[in-house]
Amino acid sequence: MSDAKKFLYLNRKAPYGTIYALESLEVVLIGAAFEQQVSLAFVDDGVYQLMAGQNTKGSGFKNFSNTYKALGDYDVRNLYVEKESLDERGLSVDDLMPITHDTDDEEDLPSIMVVSRAEMAKVMSEQDVVLSF
Repeated sequence: MSDAKKFLYLNRKAPYGTIYALESLEVVLIGAAFEQQVSLAFVDDGVYQLMAGQNTKGSGFKNFSNTYKALGDYDVRNLYVEKESLDERGLSVDDLMPITHDTDDEEDLPSIMVVSRAEMAKVMSEQDVVLSF
């Protein structure tokens, strides 16, 4: 994968009510299928995209949250969640769905990494491409 670019998809919007979250997820899967180094970041209301127990019945929106659990199958292993965004919404990592990936040595490693705002800025600066949704 030496020619692969590092793509970070920055998710800022709540999962339902707009097309941003679903569109981001679809673009992530496409990028990963083309063997790019894909990571996701969740800030602001984007942290709600990873909430456990999402229920869209009665809203008219399709619940696509289980698709995040398949990201490991596409070698998408880095999901960064901004700690301050969680804190500002009264959430913790325990409120997020468990998303894991397998490795050759160990199984079920967590893919979600809670990072500070400063750490998130560093992660973003290390990417070749950052796309905001």
